[in-house]
Amino acid sequence: MTSTISPTSVSPTARQVWTRGRGLLLALLVLLAAGITLATLRSGDQHGRLDPRSADRYGSRAAAELLKNSGVSVDVVTTLNEATATTGPDTTLLVTNPNLLTPHQQRSLHAVTAPSGGRTVLLGAGPPSVDALAPGVRTSAPTPVSARAPGCSLPAADRAGTVDIGGERYVTNAPGADACYTSDGDPTLLRITNTDAGKGTTTDAGDTVLLGSPDLLYNDRLDKQGNASLALQLLGSRPHLVWYLPSLSDPSASRGSGDDSGDSGFLSLIPSGWLWGTFQLFLAAVLAAVWRARRLGPLVPERLPVAVRASESAEGRARLYRKVNARDRAASVLRSATRARLASLLGVPPAKTHSPETLIPAVSAQLPDTTRDLRTLLFGPTPVDDAALIRLADQLDALEREVRTS
Repeated sequence: MTSTISPTSVSPTARQVWTRGRGLLLALLVLLAAGITLATLRSGDQHGRLDPRSADRYGSRAAAELLKNSGVSVDVVTTLNEATATTGPDTTLLVTNPNLLTPHQQRSLHAVTAPSGGRTVLLGAGPPSVDALAPGVRTSAPTPVSARAPGCSLPAADRAGTVDIGGERYVTNAPGADACYTSDGDPTLLRITNTDAGKGTTTDAGDTVLLGSPDLLYNDRLDKQGNASLALQLLGSRPHLVWYLPSLSDPSASRGSGDDSGDSGFLSLIPSGWLWGTFQLFLAAVLAAVWRARRLGPLVPERLPVAVRASESAEGRARLYRKVNARDRAASVLRSATRARLASLLGVPPAKTHSPETLIPAVSAQLPDTTRDLRTLLFGPTPVDDAALIRLADQLDALEREVRTS
């Protein structure tokens, strides 16, 4: 007897590969297209943000040109060493993104600017930087950018009038501080007098100005309200302006807090958001693996790739039984198969096939003159050796033949 299953190939066809993979491929293409579209739409907005050389929407070229026309020299720097090299009473230092500076850079910058006698303007300084760059000042919850009246005695704010400002709000108990453009009682513009950290005394004519948001310096907002007036007065109070654009490529960003010559580890250079994002991707991959590994239904039989002879299957199973000396299992299979065939021949119900009280009387009635012990033959113990197993198989075959021919 042979299997009637026709040979098939186990390798998937090109059509099957396409059917299985087209969904994933389509999803990847959609994600790629969405990423390119978002990058294209945002590239113009992000390019040159607060850069005095940029004419983009969020650039600050208009403010820089107005300052130059007013006789203020503007120098653009991207490293801490360049920013601190020219500090002095005649210099205004504008830090466009103080939160991007490392704690070491913040301390170094404050140590140079505090006793210099010049002005330091911090745009959007939040909790990561305000403690180091403006000691004695703390932040409160940010507020949306909107047109606000000065409400203070600072001459520059009083002359500028209403401006577009918001963002960070500041709280301080420093004497002589000017708190302007308040929101719920807390100012979004704060001017404090610098103190010498070593002596604890105020320095001559040196101050720090904190702007909660940089919006009034953007090209598309400079002509609104009194934005241009306030920008020119805050940044043009000294003849020289250093426009500091902090950069992650600054060599001073990799220096440790305790040793200026030592490099920090690689992980310390990675923003915490990236580490958290990597963990989320790992968790998503684990969940996807669990989802894909779970079976969603019963096993599905598959067609055999080749025709297999029934005798080959029987011989292969017999060799396995012999290899592990499984005479008990072999004898049980032989007797069970013989009982099933005898029950079919004798009309025994399937539920009574393996019941000796039903099957043995039916066989005895078919072979009344037999001298064999049918109970031992059909339900007996395990053969003691291979020879006994062979004799059992022969006896079962002989009994089945007799029942068929009787």
